Amino acid sequence: MTRMRIVLEATSLLGRRTGVGQYTGHLLDELPAALGRAGVAADVAVTTWTARGGSLHDLPAGVRQVGPRVPARALRTAWTRTDRPHVETLVGRCDVMHGTNFVSPPTRRAREVVTVHDLTYEEHRSTVSADSLAYRTLVVRALRRGAHVVTPSRAVADAVRDFYDLPDEQVTPTPLGVDPQWFTPPAPAPAGRLDLPDDYVLFVGSLDPRKNLPRLVEAFERVRAGRRDAPALVLAGPAGRDETLRARPGVHLTGWLDDADLRRVVAGARALALPSIDEGFGLPALEALASGRPVLAADIPALREVSGPYATYVDPHDTDAVAEGLERVLQADDGPTDRQARRAHAARWTWGACADATVAVYMRTD
Repeated sequence: MTRMRIVLEATSLLGRRTGVGQYTGHLLDELPAALGRAGVAADVAVTTWTARGGSLHDLPAGVRQVGPRVPARALRTAWTRTDRPHVETLVGRCDVMHGTNFVSPPTRRAREVVTVHDLTYEEHRSTVSADSLAYRTLVVRALRRGAHVVTPSRAVADAVRDFYDLPDEQVTPTPLGVDPQWFTPPAPAPAGRLDLPDDYVLFVGSLDPRKNLPRLVEAFERVRAGRRDAPALVLAGPAGRDETLRARPGVHLTGWLDDADLRRVVAGARALALPSIDEGFGLPALEALASGRPVLAADIPALREVSGPYATYVDPHDTDAVAEGLERVLQADDGPTDRQARRAHAARWTWGACADATVAVYMRTD
């Protein structure tokens, strides 16, 4: 009997992994076990769209990389205008093609599945690149071909259904998970290597305007001006490399952190702040809760869904509200019982469940 063949687009696994890369990597790691639980005999392959090429390393056993070197921009330009080339021309026969990063390539016969992480390219157009604006056309074309949408949260699933006027059965939330390593207290870093202040609030994220970093910095400065014992503000992730912020009093940059160091920095924080104007999921908030840390979060649907009652919520458009939220989260109860409650909440979200929900979409016949 011919085995099912599933191909995932995995360009986000090349280089340093941002949020989409973390999602794709964890999903790929969990797929073999999820397919086994579903009783599905399948071969899994990945492809990347880049003219520079680049081999993917540490793929799960049995997963191989397929397809030629093809520049992503050229493919996207073609797919905004036509349904050529079919993905089978690039990767060979497949039964399911999963576009993990907004782009679902046209197929001859394979089932199209596309992950829409958020609707920033429609709802916050002035904040995204020209490449991201192309999703406005690419996603619509995929939907017209019948692509099934998966989303990182129920909040995004609802937003996608409403925005595109889609039937319920065409959109499935496959909520993300948290790596089990976040629940284990990390070993301290060698003295002085990370050069962090003793007391700090942490921001983990990019300089994307929707992350709302300028408002967070302004709110932090208001808190700092009003109290001598105010903690520092530490910026990690891509924002931790922005040297223009280094001159701001009380602001510290980490540079890029590997996974182990990021866990150390999160575990050592007084609280994590994520005042984003828009989020598809909010993985840094969940990882902070898994580490037992208090969270300041924007009062938006995805972060409410992910953080539940274990975050301090603020209006992300109001600097005074963010500053007041910082004051409140600095006073949050933080004893052993509080930390355990946060960890227990975070433990409900697993990558295995994300993979199980994704496999169920692969197997649908509608």
